[in-house]
Amino acid sequence: MTTHTSRVFSGIQPTGNLHLGNYLGAITKWVALQESHECLFCVVDLHAITVWQDPAELVRNTREVTAAVIAAGIDPKKHIVFNQSQVSGHAELAWIFNCVARMGWLSRMTQFKEKAGKHRENASVGLFAYPNLMAADILLYKATHVPVGDDQKQHLELSRDIAQKFNSDFAASVAALDLAADFFPLPEPLIAGPATRIMSLRDGRAKMSKSDPSDMTRINMMDDANTIARKFQKARTDPEPLPSSEAGLEGRPEADNLVGIYAALAGHAKAEVLSEFGGSQFSAFKKALTEIAVERVAPVAAETKRLMDDPGQIDAILVDGAARARAIADPVLRSVKQVVGLIQD
Repeated sequence: MTTHTSRVFSGIQPTGNLHLGNYLGAITKWVALQESHECLFCVVDLHAITVWQDPAELVRNTREVTAAVIAAGIDPKKHIVFNQSQVSGHAELAWIFNCVARMGWLSRMTQFKEKAGKHRENASVGLFAYPNLMAADILLYKATHVPVGDDQKQHLELSRDIAQKFNSDFAASVAALDLAADFFPLPEPLIAGPATRIMSLRDGRAKMSKSDPSDMTRINMMDDANTIARKFQKARTDPEPLPSSEAGLEGRPEADNLVGIYAALAGHAKAEVLSEFGGSQFSAFKKALTEIAVERVAPVAAETKRLMDDPGQIDAILVDGAARARAIADPVLRSVKQVVGLIQD
């Protein structure tokens, strides 16, 4: 069996207003991974247009997300930072995977059901099929690992299913071309650390989301200290003090969420946080939570703003990243086309 080069791929949508959930659930994980892995970090603008986007805002949001991940500590010189639409192989491989994946697989995707809601018939075909594009994003680089939140594990499983079916469907062609039998790797999820899924400040059972109409549900990465303090002060809790053990968080989603946020910001386990704050009232805990959030968010916000003041620098990073991404992707896509029978040597 072939040993594939260990490689991490991860993407983030350019939909504006990056929030604490994006930062703690994804970006900080990226920063840690770049110390031990070869990484590609992608602003997935093709995924963004599965729902309508204002074109001018999409351009700005792509730059802002790029600026934010660099401000948070991603090194675009050591690793590859690019936007998806600038590497045409993503769309080309996604079409091939449209012809490999089965309708039944996509019909079981819970995120489509959540996003389309009761208006499923009016949803775009892209929204329905975008897990195939996600598989293409990963497998175009033969990535072996993907950092994902709990809500994305189902899509990664689909990527594995597509890779496995492709390898099986085209086994004879792969062998005839003298390619490795396991042509595509089966990518593994990377889920690590506390607070992999940050929830709404107003509802501990709903994910923190930039699409929520109330700005009070989230901490935006560009919020100032006073705004952060106000949002945490008004965050929903319950009348009981903080427990001294994780078992005491059972059935208390808002308390669990705030403790998880503090743990992730501090780099501690929830048990350590509860050991320090167990028995405290939420008023005292929220003050400490605000202080550590401002300490972490303010430098990222300041650096993001500095980078956004020079859009040419951001664009140059994306152009360079796309060229480096294509250098990996083009040979893979060529081999795929040979395997499928779309080109001949």
